[in-house]
Amino acid sequence: MEIDVYLYPYSAAEARARDELSLWRTSYRANVGCARDIESELRTHFDGAHLDDSFLQPFVNKWGYRRINFVLSNTLQQLGYDGRFSPSNREWAKKTYVPADSDHNIAFLVTSHPAVLDGFVSMVRKAYDGLQLYSPEHCEPNSFESLDYEGKVLVLSPDVLRESCWSPENQLWYAHDGFGCSPHAIGRSIRSTCLGDGEQARWNRSDFIGMLQDEFLPEWAKEKLAELQTGQSETEGMKMT
Repeated sequence: MEIDVYLYPYSAAEARARDELSLWRTSYRANVGCARDIESELRTHFDGAHLDDSFLQPFVNKWGYRRINFVLSNTLQQLGYDGRFSPSNREWAKKTYVPADSDHNIAFLVTSHPAVLDGFVSMVRKAYDGLQLYSPEHCEPNSFESLDYEGKVLVLSPDVLRESCWSPENQLWYAHDGFGCSPHAIGRSIRSTCLGDGEQARWNRSDFIGMLQDEFLPEWAKEKLAELQTGQSETEGMKMT
């Protein structure tokens, strides 16, 4: 499925230097396919006055938010001068890194009417926001660079999860220990437990966005966190006796 195609984050020139041209080509073809599909869907579902949103979820299921956002951001970054795109959508597009590659980025520029396309961008943004995923705004400022993570609730980046696993529950992890808990250690690994389903795994420090601010910890997570902290205290107590 197209949603499973890796979104390659570098330009063709960088891919050549990394000996990863095959990855770039596969991703590039998917980018182009996604752009053409957007154009086709907008032609089909815009009646001249209203954009029907019934196609959105199947479209997201096919291509995934990662690629759709990437293709749309590429388009708005290149056409940012066009006043028919809202200031909000233009600012949103700037937040996505699109590598400079003018020879190829033009191929997945969405050529639909800007006013219709702007409505689609707003539609996609609203649907994505509806997932209620945690972002850097929910984390302690500069926590990745300066704070010790041991015994804290961390926010896992959606970038390391399959989109089928995108949910707030899958993003919250309790950090037990590991060299990666320290911002200055050479080791990067962190032993952690998912507050959503109890899964235990080792993640690298770079896989986390940062440390969650206490005010954003939901009640269900507080209960799970208390269980983990109680269990850890009991285990440490047994080791000392």
